[in-house]
Amino acid sequence: MSLWANSGLAQIEQGQVIMMAVGLGLLFLAINKGFEPLLLVPIGFGTILANIPGAGFDAVPVYDQLGNMQSPGGLLYYIYHVGIETGLFPLVIFMGVGAMTDFGPLLANPKTLLLGAAAQVGIFSTVLGAVTLSYFGILDFSIQDAASIGIIGGADGPTAIFVTSKLSPDLLGAVAVAAYSYMALVPIIQPPIMRALTTPQERAIEMVQLRVVSKSERIIFPLTLLVLVAMLLPDAAPLLGMFCFGNLMRECGVVNRLTDTTQNALINIVTIFLGLGVGSKMSAEKFLNVETMGILALGAIAFCIGTASGVLMAKLMNSLSRQKVNPLIGAAGVSAVPMAARVANKVGLEANPHNFLLMHAMGPNVAGVIGSAVAAGVMITLVGNM
Repeated sequence: MSLWANSGLAQIEQGQVIMMAVGLGLLFLAINKGFEPLLLVPIGFGTILANIPGAGFDAVPVYDQLGNMQSPGGLLYYIYHVGIETGLFPLVIFMGVGAMTDFGPLLANPKTLLLGAAAQVGIFSTVLGAVTLSYFGILDFSIQDAASIGIIGGADGPTAIFVTSKLSPDLLGAVAVAAYSYMALVPIIQPPIMRALTTPQERAIEMVQLRVVSKSERIIFPLTLLVLVAMLLPDAAPLLGMFCFGNLMRECGVVNRLTDTTQNALINIVTIFLGLGVGSKMSAEKFLNVETMGILALGAIAFCIGTASGVLMAKLMNSLSRQKVNPLIGAAGVSAVPMAARVANKVGLEANPHNFLLMHAMGPNVAGVIGSAVAAGVMITLVGNM
């Protein structure tokens, strides 16, 4: 009788069954459909672990009246609090992304920075939307919650996790799943928006070959970017600092072993633990509520607005400049690297088989990474202490 009472079958609740099914669904999308498998596999598996009744994977340590720990926490508890609550894992991943990023297309065509900036409109529009829903009593979001939800519009998973862990830890599971899900759905969500906002003639615009960027420019740029951002917006410095450090290792050419480790082994190890840590926050009591559905809906709206804003900014630039840009590359400003750039290239080839936009789209794509990190710093600065 005691053995049965302590079994998972005797303790399991309906919500846990549902969340375990959600975890299996994430695994299906990752394995069968190829949607962001590097993150969705550990997140899905972590979700299953966190909802196994009585297993203690996400158990919270017990403390006595003096604050001394009497019993240890579970594996997922320590993964989350050591790597995500402190912001360590997202920062290390940003370093790895920096080591894999080529700023050449952005430096060769600096005006594409405006496209990356325009795509961040989705972030701030969604913050206002979340605050409005809360004001009218439709959903219950604080200003910190609204900021965390809005950052989904940047389509940058590590940034979304970093901001949410600082401002609204209870929303981490929903925000992370939304951010990575929409990143994975870029090939499905973006093309209809891109086609609706452009004409066949605009989609067929061919862009001239980019100039060659010197090694000196590549080395100076991350250093300049870091100093400017750190001076103007210190709260964005952790994310952009690690991003620029990773890129400097790549471009300086004297630390190839470190660059290789950062691009491969280090980022892969941290990605495993980041996914498990996010999955640990997807317990039934935290995920199965109306607010979570609102987060998923607002995240989708943020992503769509960001895509549309980038395309419309490109059209505006064309009306003011003699040197035309293909408006499709504006959609890449949402920073889902490199998926958004590939989608822009694919839609461009459909309109003109000689239209190769991939490298041109990488400019706003990496600009979007910078833009989302700056937006994260703005959010933390404005609402972090409210």
